[in-house]
Amino acid sequence: MDPTRCSDQPSVVIVGAGGHGRVVLDILLRAGTYRVDGFVDSNPNLHGRRMDGRTVLGDLSCLPRLRDEGLYGAVVAIGDNGVRREFADHVEEMELRLVNAIHPSAHLAHNVMLGKNIVIAAGALVCTHCQLGDSVILNTGCIVDHESKIGTAVHICPGAKLAGRVTVDSGAFIGIGATIIQNVRIGYEAVVGGGAVVIRDVSPMTTVVGVPARVIKDFASVEEFAEWLLPEYVRAEPSGVTADDSAPERSRLPSATS
Repeated sequence: MDPTRCSDQPSVVIVGAGGHGRVVLDILLRAGTYRVDGFVDSNPNLHGRRMDGRTVLGDLSCLPRLRDEGLYGAVVAIGDNGVRREFADHVEEMELRLVNAIHPSAHLAHNVMLGKNIVIAAGALVCTHCQLGDSVILNTGCIVDHESKIGTAVHICPGAKLAGRVTVDSGAFIGIGATIIQNVRIGYEAVVGGGAVVIRDVSPMTTVVGVPARVIKDFASVEEFAEWLLPEYVRAEPSGVTADDSAPERSRLPSATS
């Protein structure tokens, strides 16, 4: 029996019907705290489709109607840190609660402080006296050791390990399998590359990679950052397709599947 189908449980929707949204659905089904009524996504091509047994009900504009029909809340399941934070603000503007999705196999110390709209995936470990801000993602099997502070809209990827008293400021991204030693601070919207070993503080808006981690670039603008994220072969494409041609347009609100 699907525990989220019990009629006496608060009903929620998942904002974002991409891969991360499906992970969040599994977490909610395993936890059994809420009844999952479906997905919400800004991609019109997904509306009406079913994802893992749940219907994509529409975009954010359908939330007031669902609220009036008894919807309790939502969790924003979007990997992009900035978009996740922005969509969470929209959900609250529509007078819906932001709920947490915590896998039952995750282990949280009894005195961990949690914000809202937090996703903690299977096997994650959060030790004593840690603080997690709003819209944080702790992905599969990551470790956050004692007295660490994780800021708003941070994403810590699968298998990353943070030692004690680490501070990760808002919007930062910790790549898969990265290791951060004790007492280090990761600045806001910094990027720690996959597998990096961080042994000193990382400045805001900086990307570090390697063992030990070294700075590869300080990004002066959002557009430059978007260009750098393109695959090397696209940036070097000689056939007239340039990184600027392929870079995402930043003036529009991205799809919830981003």
